Amino acid sequence: MRADDLIGIGEVARRTGLSVPTIRFYEQRGLIAPDRNAGNQRRYRRADIRRVSFVLIAQKMGLTLGEIAEKLARLPGGRTPTAQDWATISAEVKNRLVNEIARLEAIRADLDGCIGCGCLSLKNCALYNAGDRWGQGKAGPRVLR
Repeated sequence: MRADDLIGIGEVARRTGLSVPTIRFYEQRGLIAPDRNAGNQRRYRRADIRRVSFVLIAQKMGLTLGEIAEKLARLPGGRTPTAQDWATISAEVKNRLVNEIARLEAIRADLDGCIGCGCLSLKNCALYNAGDRWGQGKAGPRVLR
């Protein structure tokens, strides 16, 4: 098979291990874009198999289909991601994970301080009203977040 040969949706599904409806769904989401033949049947480039593989790997890394579509849309001419493209995307994902881990660790630390407190008070709660910042303000209704 030559690199410029077009293949049917069933072949893409077989070679990627996905169902035909999943391939159609990816098409609807803009992740792949087949050509149409004279009979209006979808015809995919062999490179679309690599794009679908990229989608599957990116999903395992925690990217949403919307994020994946946005990253693939950056590539010129609908090409398959290169090693450099993947390095850039991986660095972005790593930065996001580092920030998310820091956020979750802060939540865990707050919960460690909260467990056993038992205050059940929005006025005194160190998580909800840290430092009693509302008590230091003017009189009036409190605003809930």
